[in-house]
This record gives sequence, structure tokens and C-alpha cells, in this order.
Amino acid sequence: MCGGTYISLRLAAIISIFTGNSHAKLAMMDIDSGADVDFARGTHNFLQWFQALPGATFHKDIKIVDMRHQDAGRGIVAAADIEPDTVLFTIPRASIVCAATSELAAKIPHIFNAAPDNGAGSAHMDDSDEEDAGPEPHDPWTLLILVLVYEHLQGHASRWKPYLDILPLEFDTPMFWQPAELAELQASAVVAKVGRGEADRMIREKILPVVRAHEHVFFPANGVTLADEQLLHLAHRMGSAIMAYAFDLEKEDDQDDQEGEDGDEWIEDRDGKTMMGMVPMADLLNADAEFNTHINHGEDSLTATSLRPIRAGDEILNYYGPLSSGELLRRYGYVTPKHTRYDVVELPWPLVESRLEERLLTRQQQPDWEEKMAEQLTEAGEDFEDSFVLERATGEPDTTGQLHDDAVFDGLPDELGEQVKAFLKAAKKVSSNSLVVEALADKDTRNEIYLDSVLKALGDREGQYLTRLEDDARLIRAADRPHGREQMAIWVRRGEKQLLREAQVWVAGKLDGLRNKASDRRPGANEGAPSTKRRRP
Repeated sequence: MCGGTYISLRLAAIISIFTGNSHAKLAMMDIDSGADVDFARGTHNFLQWFQALPGATFHKDIKIVDMRHQDAGRGIVAAADIEPDTVLFTIPRASIVCAATSELAAKIPHIFNAAPDNGAGSAHMDDSDEEDAGPEPHDPWTLLILVLVYEHLQGHASRWKPYLDILPLEFDTPMFWQPAELAELQASAVVAKVGRGEADRMIREKILPVVRAHEHVFFPANGVTLADEQLLHLAHRMGSAIMAYAFDLEKEDDQDDQEGEDGDEWIEDRDGKTMMGMVPMADLLNADAEFNTHINHGEDSLTATSLRPIRAGDEILNYYGPLSSGELLRRYGYVTPKHTRYDVVELPWPLVESRLEERLLTRQQQPDWEEKMAEQLTEAGEDFEDSFVLERATGEPDTTGQLHDDAVFDGLPDELGEQVKAFLKAAKKVSSNSLVVEALADKDTRNEIYLDSVLKALGDREGQYLTRLEDDARLIRAADRPHGREQMAIWVRRGEKQLLREAQVWVAGKLDGLRNKASDRRPGANEGAPSTKRRRP
């Protein structure tokens, strides 16, 4: 996802592009500077290397293109119209960069044997969690970081060098942002999930010690030994490459739906068993909420297959799952308009709790309220959630990767309502407040208190952001797809505020309906109104 500064001087370079039938074509590529010659050469060398892999295929009607003008690095587009169910390219499992294919595992077997099975050809993992004496076993993430660090340090001796050469040197994921850039996210929950400190600690505890204990393995005899800070930077780069590009290497019938997994940046557990690897060519595909290609996991290879007709010039797009703009930015360093339908925002429980307390009692009435409530909730075995995720009903892409349903906010999380009810039950035992008693006895009263408190809490949550929704909309209203870190941060925070507004409209509507219903039931509410009963003739 590297951006590039374009120079007005246009040069032209002729490079050989190798196609699926192994015949060389001459193709014109616009070049902007000497650096772009290197970019084109890297693409050419990679494609030539890929085509030479035993079992690899690359369809004659697709091509790799420079998409840095869209902050999208390299991408793959259709060079001619493509029919559905066309195999676009094939990657043999033996060419995937992982613990099973790198020679590093054989050179330091005690490190790899202590970890879950990471073979590229098997999808069946050892479920045991036994701990060997000594340090905690490495998980698939740290093992793959070690593999990538090792292969990078081997230079030309690595069989993946043409592939490693085209991996980004820099990333736009928030882990690499400056404090001022992170501040543009304002009150977004993304900020707390960046995890730079945790990543530093993991590298210093699990990566650097392995490298230092086996310098004769990692550093070639005629090479330069990196200092700790250089290794830290390299490991961060490789970890971010894994976050952005790595695949879970499971066969099609063994795949679990993991799109909703959460984690702190690229330190994710994934149950400690999932095979992970870097898949050359597959990771050149960019992705969006609407897509036209699927990666099929076979026994011996991975194949990219078109899901519907793709017109010449259209980009070949993969799918990363129903990720919010914030999560897309956190993991991959970009955002797209089509992913806004999946935006989410967190509503912290303390905001709701504060509004409930405001409605039910005053501090003067119950000075030791918090202590007694904590005791009561502990006795009741209640384990309250810290926050609740608000999201829209979005529907799912169809089998061709297209979306048809509108994304609509249509309700609060059931768990939030249950937690409010548990709160009221505890409050009844702590306080003699008549409203609490009435709320537990009457569902409409309880729902009115619930909706009123949540509506105010939603307003409080929106107030935690430093700018208004309207301000953010003006800042990026002309952007088709935001470019640069500041614009992406504004895009994320605007999307969260928009969802908060939609939630407030929905809650306010439900609250008005409930209050109108209560008003109609009130004695004397209809006095003076004409009777609707018909008189007998």
C-alpha cells in the first residue's frame, strides 16, 4: 500500500511480461522516474520468477499494473474480457513462504518443533497445548516473522528473493503513524488497538533472542550482522507484511469464518494452530467489499478463480471479509467507500450506566451506591461488558461477490438490553427507588428508561470526538477514495459518527413510539375526542 510521488516527466520503458502460455509479450509501461524503473523491474523479475515455478500458472488475459497513484501499490487487472469460473492464476503450495517450506525450520528444529504443526500441505493441527520446559512455544505469527526475517537476510540465496523484493518497505497501518496522525482518529476505538508497544515487546522477547542465539544461521558468513534496532525495524516490517498479506493455509472444506476476529494489530492468536504463509501473486490482489475473485485452497495449490464476467480494464479484486473502515485501516492500511456499510462504533458501558444512574437516583440519595452495586453484581455472578458494538444490518455478498441489500441500522445489541436489566435488578436490591421497582414490573417502563438512557449515552459518545460529523463531511466530501493518513483517519471517524447519528435516530423513533403508547393509555387521555364507536341504527 505504498504511495508514490509522481513526476511530470514521462518516460517509456519496454519490459517483457510473461503470460500464462509462457510466451513473452512486449508491453509498454509508463515510467515516471528512475525509481519507477526499479518498480517496473521488480514487477518484471517477480513475474518471470513466478512463471518459472513448477505448477504455477498465470492467465494470458490478466496483467500486473502499477497502482501507486491510488495508494494501492501493485494490482492485477483484466487485459481482456474474462468469463466466470476462469482460473486466473495458480500457486503451488510448495512455493508458499511458510514454516514448512523454508529451510530455517530444519536449521533450528527445536524452535519449530515446539510450536503447533505449520506444514503447508496439511490442514490437520495438533490440538495439544503442552508446554515444553523453557520459553513458551512460538505461535504461527512469530514463526512466520522468523521465516521472513531469515529469508530476507539471505539475499540472493533465498529462493523467494524476487518475491521478497516487491514487498512494501513502508506501510500505512496505524502502527507506523506518528502521534499527530493517530490523533486525527480522535475518539475511535482503533487508537486503542494499534498495539505498537505490545508488538515491540513481543519482538524483543520472542524474535530477537532467537536471532541472537543463532546468528550463524540468520546472517550469511559474508553478510552484515544487524544491530537490535535494525532487527526490530525489520521484524516490524515483516510482521506488518504478514498482517496485510498472509493467508491462513487451510483446505477449502476446513476453513472457518475468521473475518470477525479481533486482535491487537498483527499479534493475533488464531488459536495458535492455523497454518499461515505468504502466498506469491495472491497477495498482489487488492480487495473490496464487492469483489470478483475467490482464492480456492486445494490440496497441492491455491487458485484464483473469477466469480463473474470481468471486463477488460477492470481490477481483479479479492475479499477480506465484512470489515469496518477502522478495521480495514488497522489491518491493511487503507479504506474504501464500499466498506463503509460495515462500519461499527463502540458504545462504552460507563456512558449508559451514568445515564441510568442519572435517571434513577442522585448521589445525595445513595452516597455509597457504587460500592453496594459492585457487591450486588458480584454476588449475582454478573460479569458486565465494558462496551457494546453498534453496527448495521448489511446483508451478505452473493455468490458472484456483489451486494444488493441496503445497509440499515435496525437495532441495539440484545446483550446491551440484558445488561441494563441486570443492572436494574441489582439496583432494586441496593435502592428503594420506586422507579426501579416499576421498571422491573412493567416492560414498557423498563424499555422507556433503557431507550432514554441509551439515547443520551449515544449523544455523549458522539461528543467524545473533537469535530462534528458535518465538519468531517466537508473535509472529505470530494474524495472518491481517501488518500493519505489524515484523510483516512477523517474517513474512519466520520463513518463512526454517521453510525452514531443513525443509531440516535432509530432509538429516538422507538422512544417516541413508546411514549405515545403510554400517553394513549393514560386515564383521561381521550376525553373530549369524538367516539369511534358506531351507533346502532
